[in-house]
Amino acid sequence: MGRGLITAITVPDMTAVRRARPEDAAEVLRLRQVMIDSLLPDHGAADWHADSLPVLTARLAEPGGDFGAFVVDHPLRPGALAALVAGTVEYRIGRAGNPEGRVGHVFSVATDPETRRRGYARACMESLLAWFRERGVPQVDLNASAAAEPLYASLGFVRKPDPSMRLTFPAP
Repeated sequence: MGRGLITAITVPDMTAVRRARPEDAAEVLRLRQVMIDSLLPDHGAADWHADSLPVLTARLAEPGGDFGAFVVDHPLRPGALAALVAGTVEYRIGRAGNPEGRVGHVFSVATDPETRRRGYARACMESLLAWFRERGVPQVDLNASAAAEPLYASLGFVRKPDPSMRLTFPAP
């Protein structure tokens, strides 16, 4: 299993995709909020950002870890990001076809509203998928919004019968 680092991929307008760095953490959170607001408009409170910022900053400082985030810099606003894709390598007990139990999970895909329809999310996804392949991940899961499903389908994702359920513990 290789642990090489993906440095950059170029999108059609010659903008480079790169790994997110610790100094990008606030912008990563901003784009994560853009995604949350588009999916759950009534749950858009951003009061969690301050608590999340130091944790995210530390995770972005671990380029060899199990968390990967790829971004495109905003072409008109220095220091801002145009797009973000983030995911993790998770462990599950092995099975046929995946005896080591590695599973990729994409959990955040967002593009700044000013920079949509330029191929940035696709380029970031391609970088994240290459990162997963470098880590020997044989399958990648994500939850797709109706608007994003064509992008994911064009990258090879297929719908699966998913009986997912969730339990949320009350705050202490």
